[in-house]
Amino acid sequence: MQTKVSSIKSLFAKLFLFFGIITFTTAVLMVIYAPVANAASRIKDLVDIEGIRENQLVGYGLVVGLNGTGDKLNNSPFTRQSLESMLERLGVNTRDTNLRTKNVAAVMVTANLPPFSTQGTRIDITVSALGDSKSLQGGTLLVTPLKGANGEVYAVGQGSVAIAGFKAQGDAASITRGVPTVGRISNGAIIEREIKHRLGRQASLRLALRNPDLTTATRIAQAINAFTGSKIAAAVDPSTVKLKLSGSMKDGEHSANIVAFLTQIEQIFVEPDQKAKVVIDERTGIIVMGRDVKVSTVAIAQGNLTVTITERPQVSQPAPFSQGVTTTVPRTNVVVDDQSDRKLGILRTGINLRQLVNGLNALGIGPRDMISILQAIKAAGALQAEIEVL
Repeated sequence: MQTKVSSIKSLFAKLFLFFGIITFTTAVLMVIYAPVANAASRIKDLVDIEGIRENQLVGYGLVVGLNGTGDKLNNSPFTRQSLESMLERLGVNTRDTNLRTKNVAAVMVTANLPPFSTQGTRIDITVSALGDSKSLQGGTLLVTPLKGANGEVYAVGQGSVAIAGFKAQGDAASITRGVPTVGRISNGAIIEREIKHRLGRQASLRLALRNPDLTTATRIAQAINAFTGSKIAAAVDPSTVKLKLSGSMKDGEHSANIVAFLTQIEQIFVEPDQKAKVVIDERTGIIVMGRDVKVSTVAIAQGNLTVTITERPQVSQPAPFSQGVTTTVPRTNVVVDDQSDRKLGILRTGINLRQLVNGLNALGIGPRDMISILQAIKAAGALQAEIEVL
């Protein structure tokens, strides 16, 4: 009997130890991954890598085939000159002739050249009317060279223009929806020249923070150094973290492995820091507050005098057989609301964003009045945040 009791106690002891280990492991995992799940972001979402960027292209061309909605050649001399030059290149002489076509429009063509694009691949282009064209619907863009900032041609565009808007009119009315003078051509340009950038041969790279901040830059550098086990990253300024790639590669590895190394770096989680800021758009009444906005002890009262005047005229009927005349008697109702029920509210020192919003809402303050109150709190020196007015 004693042997059975001891075996049962041993079993319970093992089970207790097993569940204790599971509970401890779960608690450790929750502590480790809690920051990642709450506010941390990938380095990929916080920075731009030097050299991996788009380049803007622009070109001038002609859209033909419009149904009488093109440029008026008398009002758009550049369209006339472009049309004459194009026809001359095709062997048609139109000099000293009176061109009256309305089916041609001069346009500006824009596109973004993706990083590391190869010759022969296609990109989307946007076509925008330059003259007094009414619509580009149904038009076709003729061959248009697209140039970069250095004047070199990097792509050539051509194709049918697709627009999202339309315009229709009659003798007495017209309707316009969207913008019919701007269109898009999917895969409308072919890349003819590549931008040379040898990422795999770089000895160092810079990471540009999209939201410059000293604390965030330092945290990114520390996270990269902790991941690699060596000090290859350093925060140069609030917007730049410099990587020494030569020291991050092991002996015998090729420089092409830099791409794989950067891929791993991008997946590291870092909790970004941000300034205490209040962004206000007075035109729309939008208020956006950062999580670190703090307020010192301050008393707030808000109220407006509202006078409402309502006219409700009444009809006065004469008594029967009195030979009187029916008249209208004016009745005016005047109501004065001085909002005397509004109380003086006190916001305590160091309250967080939630408490600040709840306190202002408790006073019955709308967005428009809240903008004035926030500016007044800032002027009083009680708002520990930067106010940015759009």
